[in-house]
Amino acid sequence: MLDQVTPPSQATWDRMTLVELAHRIEASPAFQDAFRGDERPVIRRWILRGSHMLPRPLGLDHLVLPKLDHSDALVHWLDIPADDLRWFTECPPRRRRLPLHRQHYAFSIQSKRLGGARLIEAPHQRLKAVQSRIRSDLLDRVPVHEACHGFVRGRSVATHAQVHIGRPVVVRFDLKDFFPTVTAAQVVAVFETLGYPPGVARDLTALCTVRTPEPVLERMREDGTLDWSQAKRLRSAHLPQGSPSSPMVANLCAFRLDLRLDGLAHALGARYSRYADDLVFSGPASLKEAQGRLSAWVGKIALEEGYVVNHRKTRLMTQATAQTVCGVVVNSHPNLRRVEFDRLRALLHRCVVDGPAVQSELEVAEFRRHLRGRLAWAEQLNPNKARRLHVLWDRIVWPADAATTIGS
Repeated sequence: MLDQVTPPSQATWDRMTLVELAHRIEASPAFQDAFRGDERPVIRRWILRGSHMLPRPLGLDHLVLPKLDHSDALVHWLDIPADDLRWFTECPPRRRRLPLHRQHYAFSIQSKRLGGARLIEAPHQRLKAVQSRIRSDLLDRVPVHEACHGFVRGRSVATHAQVHIGRPVVVRFDLKDFFPTVTAAQVVAVFETLGYPPGVARDLTALCTVRTPEPVLERMREDGTLDWSQAKRLRSAHLPQGSPSSPMVANLCAFRLDLRLDGLAHALGARYSRYADDLVFSGPASLKEAQGRLSAWVGKIALEEGYVVNHRKTRLMTQATAQTVCGVVVNSHPNLRRVEFDRLRALLHRCVVDGPAVQSELEVAEFRRHLRGRLAWAEQLNPNKARRLHVLWDRIVWPADAATTIGS
C-alpha cells in the first residue's frame, strides 16, 4: 500500500518530521482504501530513517554545541541510563496527576512582598543535575540579545541599570508570570533552531519543563492566589521557576521580544534593556509625552510574542523623583536607594552593639556571608558611600568559628 503513496522530493523528505510523514500517509487514497475492504491491511514495508542534526540559521552556525542527533546520543551526553531519560520524559500530562511524592519536583508557595504568591517548582537532585548540564554545556554557549542582562555571564543588575544612567525619563514595565508563560512549543522551537532533530528537541524540552500537579493548583485555589488564566498556564508544560535551566531557556525564547522592543526603543530615540521580567526604557523628556503610545506598543508586542504585561506595575520616573531599575537608583550614577542604605547601616550598627548572633535566624557563618554580600553590592554601586558602612563592619566582633570559616 505504501508503494502507492506519491514520494516527496528529496528536499521535502529531509525537512519532513515523523508526524508530517504520518499525516501524509493517512491522507493518501491508498491508505484510506486499505481500511474500506473486508480484509485487514498487510504491512509490506518499514520506512526506516536516521535522525541527524539540522542546519542552524546564519549567526548560529559557528556555535560549538553538543552533537545530539538521536536519543542514544542524548543519554550518552547526559551520562544517565536510558531508563532515567524515559522516566524523566515519559507522558508529562499523565505524570501531573500522580501523587506529589512521585513528581520530579518539590513545590512551594511563597508570598510576594506586594501581594499575591509565587510558585517555586524546584527539581529533585537527579533532574537538577541533568538541567544544570543542559544549562552549562549547551544553553550558556548560545548568545542572547544584547538587551538581555539577566542570568547572562558578564552581565548583571548593575549592567542593566547602567544602560539608563542619567536619562531624563525612565519607564519600567513588568511581565506577568514570566516563567510559566513560556510554553513547551516555544522551548521546542529554540532547540530545533539550534539544530536538534524533533525527537531530541522534544526530550530536551520535557527535561526543562513541568506541568504543575493538580494538588498544588488546588492548594493555590484555596489560598486565593490562583485565577483561571494562571491555572491554564500551569497545567500546560511550562518553564519552572526554581530550575537551573529555566532562566537561560527563557532568555532564548524571549529573543524576538527583545529584538522588537529594542527596535521600538530605537524608533522613539530611547534605550531598552531587560532583566528577566523587568523591561526598562529610558530616553529624552519627549518620552513622557509618548508614554501612552509606548505602553500600547509594549503591550501589543508582548502579547504577540506570548507574554502579558502587568500594567498595574508600569512606572514612569522623571529625574524629579528617584529613578530605580531593579532597586538601583540611576538618576545620575548607580546608587543604593536611601532606604536600603539606611537599613543596612542600622543592621551593621546593631551587630556592633548587640553582636551578630542575635540579628538573624541564620547560622552566624551564613549570616556573615549574607551581610558581606550586601556590603559588596553597596561597594559596587557607590564606593564612597560604602566606606561609612565599612567602618561599622570592621567594628563587628564575630565568633571565632564564623571568622575563620569566612574570610574578611
